[in-house]
Amino acid sequence: MDGQWYDADAGPLVRPYAMTGGRTKPGPHGVRFDLIALVVVDPEGTDSDTEALLGPEHRALLRLCRSETQSVAELAADADLPVGVVRVLLGDLLEGGHVKVSRPVPPAQLPDERILREVIEGLRAL
Repeated sequence: MDGQWYDADAGPLVRPYAMTGGRTKPGPHGVRFDLIALVVVDPEGTDSDTEALLGPEHRALLRLCRSETQSVAELAADADLPVGVVRVLLGDLLEGGHVKVSRPVPPAQLPDERILREVIEGLRAL
């Protein structure tokens, strides 16, 4: 072994656990991010000084969220990182106040389909 961390076809190799410091769960409270949870940069929580202290993967996620609100799944795809890694990194960013996450609405809180059909029928009657 020549000790290289480089594969000619794949580029530099960094194991996912190296990006998260060996952690597999986000934050100290074990917050779980749904794939469809929406992430947006908190303008009050980020500035160039605090952002410089973050790792490259954290900064990449912030950069992706800066242009528009992104779901966890979109962030993982755009950053080309495993979803588990993105969840851990988002936990760090959330804990540091760099991002805001809006969780999806549980199905029990969505309006009943019958009510929506009645509204549509009422609008058609107008």
